[in-house]
Amino acid sequence: MELISPDFGFFFWMVIAFGIVFFCLAKFAFPVIGKALKQREEKITEALEQAERTHEEMRNLQAKNEELLQQAREEREEMLAEARQYRDKIIEEAKTKAKDETNRLVESAKETIENERKAAMTDIKNEIANISIKIAEKILEKELSTDEAQLKYINEIIKETDNQ
Repeated sequence: MELISPDFGFFFWMVIAFGIVFFCLAKFAFPVIGKALKQREEKITEALEQAERTHEEMRNLQAKNEELLQQAREEREEMLAEARQYRDKIIEEAKTKAKDETNRLVESAKETIENERKAAMTDIKNEIANISIKIAEKILEKELSTDEAQLKYINEIIKETDNQ
């Protein structure tokens, strides 16, 4: 039972030993431990501040990225709009050129047809004139085979010329 109720000498030496250990700890260990705890606290605080700065930088970068992404989208839309306008312009020019070419070809075809028609009419007129002359020659040869018929025909032509 000596441990439960120690005598005065044992208690005295225990307090002295505790005091010496406490003094040694207070003199040598507590400042080092306190310093280590203070450094650890500073490192944790610095790490938290760094994390907050990094987090803020990440938010700023994310905002910049969103802004850049929006600008890229707008530029893409502008480029697509310009491409559409250019495509529509090219299509319109091609339609205009095709229409002009078609009109030119139609006019050329009309001219060619008209020239061919005129040439055909001229050929037909010449052919009719040649046939008429041949028929007239044959009729006149037959009817004007005598001198009397020729004189009579000449007099009729002179009278018709005078009347006109």
